[in-house]
Amino acid sequence: MKKLKYTLGLCYILLMTGLLPVHAQKADLILHHGKIATMTKENQFTEAVAVRGGMILETGPSAHLLAKYKDVNTKLIDLNGRTVVPGINDSHIHIIREGLHYNAELRWDGVKTLKRAMEMLKEQAARTPDGVWIKVIGGWNEFQFEEQRQPTLAEINEAVPDKPVFITYLYGKAFVNKKGIEVLGYTKGTHYEGSLVELDNNGVPTGMLYAKETPKAIYMTLGLTTKLSREEQLNSTLQYYRELNRFGLTSAIDAAGGSQNYPDDYSVALSLGKEGKLNIRTSYYLFAQVKGRELEDYEKWVKVTYPNKNDHMLMTTGFSMEGAGENLVASAADFENFLEPRTVLSPKMEEDLEAVVRVLVKNRWPFRLHATYAESIERMLAVFEKVDKEIPFKGLRWAFDHAETITDAQLARVKKLGGGIAVQFRMYYQGELYDKLYGKADHQIPPIKKMIAMGIPVGMGTDATRISTFNPWMAMHWQLTGKTIGGFQFWPVADVLSRHEALSLYTQGSAWFSGEEHDKGKIAKGMFADMIVLSRDYFSIPTDEVKEIESLLTIVNGKVVYATGDYKAWDVPVPEVIPTWSPVKYYGGYQK
Repeated sequence: MKKLKYTLGLCYILLMTGLLPVHAQKADLILHHGKIATMTKENQFTEAVAVRGGMILETGPSAHLLAKYKDVNTKLIDLNGRTVVPGINDSHIHIIREGLHYNAELRWDGVKTLKRAMEMLKEQAARTPDGVWIKVIGGWNEFQFEEQRQPTLAEINEAVPDKPVFITYLYGKAFVNKKGIEVLGYTKGTHYEGSLVELDNNGVPTGMLYAKETPKAIYMTLGLTTKLSREEQLNSTLQYYRELNRFGLTSAIDAAGGSQNYPDDYSVALSLGKEGKLNIRTSYYLFAQVKGRELEDYEKWVKVTYPNKNDHMLMTTGFSMEGAGENLVASAADFENFLEPRTVLSPKMEEDLEAVVRVLVKNRWPFRLHATYAESIERMLAVFEKVDKEIPFKGLRWAFDHAETITDAQLARVKKLGGGIAVQFRMYYQGELYDKLYGKADHQIPPIKKMIAMGIPVGMGTDATRISTFNPWMAMHWQLTGKTIGGFQFWPVADVLSRHEALSLYTQGSAWFSGEEHDKGKIAKGMFADMIVLSRDYFSIPTDEVKEIESLLTIVNGKVVYATGDYKAWDVPVPEVIPTWSPVKYYGGYQK
């Protein structure tokens, strides 16, 4: 529907201006002599694809497409046998929030040893100005390191004694060095609801912050660290989007999240979108931030904005509001922390959630809800079913996020209500913790294959960056092996996905969550021209090499937005990283 409105409007303009001839148009771009995975069905490959106006004209043999669509203005890209797949679409990522902070963060994503991670920390401290925090926010755990352990506070204090340091570990804890505690002014009286500020025997904060019922201590403290200026945030967002293009992301669905206020925190991405500088189609959700005021916010938002409004007019569905979520009300915050037992939701949850869901369904707003545990999902579904009896969902697009321990019976109820499930590879980072807390998993967690078999829409994502990395090929490796980042066999081997299934969830599967399953996710006539040329053949390389894949050429809306290697001449670089001390300037994002 989104594409239809755009296409009809564009055709009308072209007809009125005499720019749409009777005969078939020639192509803007032809990719030829490659191995192009159409993803229309398993093991279907072709040689070439022709593109015009951001849309795919046709796929087929190279000689046929070159003869039919090439003219003097057509740009040609010889693939030399390389593999092309549809652009990756992350159905649950915090892309807007991370864009505001990316340039201020040191990323340990992909670092192989703790020794190197600590060297990076020390090196970064040497170039960071006084008063500026050195931060490592998610994307790592100890099992990726050869040493198989986390850093100690003593090691962090020794590496950086004179500048504040803040390092988060999954959702469960954070490290603050001695200088950081001094800058924060934390004392034995410092307290955050649902969290622990650890004290030593003398009542002095040690620097360890622990999430218990909530991660409030961790994220309230993060909010007190260095923030980038508006100019730096604009640059940071461009750098982060480019890093995502490096791994083949062409679309993303922003699941909102804590400390992401509407409309203020969306203004940077919006302004870049209107300038035509966003190289990833971005659909975003609105998350009420203030406990007790959620209903008031949603009642206000349904009057001032609406789903599927394209705020990036230079590219169809370039930047658009999608609906409500990821959390709808604070009392339904199903916080998962596998360092601690499951948190029981508030007795007020049903009352709070029902009021908001009624507003959303009545106004036909799509919504999504963060839900990890079956115990929480049971209560949430009861609310949805109650509202549905009085205000039918009638095909309204809604979804659960995560759903690691959802039951078969609950899946059937999701199916009946027409819901989808956005899954992420959080267990790639937390499988060992889950195993220690709950025992060996005897089935796939979350049960993706059952969801697929039942016909429930399923999309794949990373939930980057506060737990996991943003690199989708690490998530693909998880789907294909059932292993954690440390190699622990978390899923039974019998539950792993095929390569076609895994990639489909990351392309067309994710497109459902923004209502674009008929617009993108396949390389086929009439689809958006979003494609990537892979550094390795995903379909034939050994499974463990999948996590090493990157994009050599990323195409969004028929235009090259990222290129490297043999295609470097096609690249569209971004401005130099600012500020000059930014870790991104020296290390980039995901480490090789």
